[in-house]
Amino acid sequence: MGSSSEPLSRGLYAQVEPYDSGFLKVSDVHTIYYEQSGNPQGHPVVFLHGGPGAGTSPGNRRFFDPEFYRIVLFDQRGAGRSTPHACLEQNTTWDLVADIEKLREHLDIPEWQVFGGSWGSTLALAYSQEHPDKVTGLVLRGIFLLRKKELDWFYEGGAAAIFPDAWEPFRDFIPEDERNCFIDAYNKRLTSSDPIVQVEAAKRWTMWEMMTAHLIQNNDNIKRGEDDNFSLAFARIENHYFVNKGFLPSDSFLLDNVDKIRHIKAFIVQGRYDVCCPMMSAWDLHKAWPEAEFKRQHAIRDARVGL
Repeated sequence: MGSSSEPLSRGLYAQVEPYDSGFLKVSDVHTIYYEQSGNPQGHPVVFLHGGPGAGTSPGNRRFFDPEFYRIVLFDQRGAGRSTPHACLEQNTTWDLVADIEKLREHLDIPEWQVFGGSWGSTLALAYSQEHPDKVTGLVLRGIFLLRKKELDWFYEGGAAAIFPDAWEPFRDFIPEDERNCFIDAYNKRLTSSDPIVQVEAAKRWTMWEMMTAHLIQNNDNIKRGEDDNFSLAFARIENHYFVNKGFLPSDSFLLDNVDKIRHIKAFIVQGRYDVCCPMMSAWDLHKAWPEAEFKRQHAIRDARVGL
């Protein structure tokens, strides 16, 4: 992962196109899309996208030096180009952990670096704790540990104090007598038998996150939130995971199992003003894992590291 004495790059790398892409059947229900770019003989790195349900985008390749890295991106179950679209069946954290291993084996990669932001950091921790011998290093950005206090902060009114204008359309979609738990109320609508209700709920859910993900609102993000196809997968899958507490055995599971990965070279990168993934989670991970290098950025979600 480079010497700490080397200067950090503050920008993103030039856009590159994949030299390989395909689909991998990972269960009797799901097939995932994957692609490879950069240097075919380079150091392998797998990018774990956020959400869950967001899918990958071409810009994700730009985190990595294409001359040094063999860059692997894939869309998690139900997201992006993976099929079936927005499917919740056989879709859990541990299914995704197993998929990462299946993809590694399919690509004949003995071990690789793991990079994840937001939900991607959650999945990166779960995967590396399950398969520490397959991980050469970790870069975790915008830490999300899927604890109750994090979900309450973002979905039950905490972040609304900072973005009240974005919160009101999200809140007002739910009748007052169901506002004791917005995650449950949206789950009812995102799994409705009426596709019109599903789509409207998905757009409200997705737009709330798209409008709060950057300190200065990002028009490209907002356009994604307006897209029915994207928002349906994003909202349904994300809400499915949150209703089920990430399919983790306990609220502090990822912190409790840091010993399994303590020996792995790691960077924790956190924007101090990140509203979706507030800094308390990165701070808690840093305290549990002081061996990992902790980099605080005075930006919101898009803190970058030189790779």
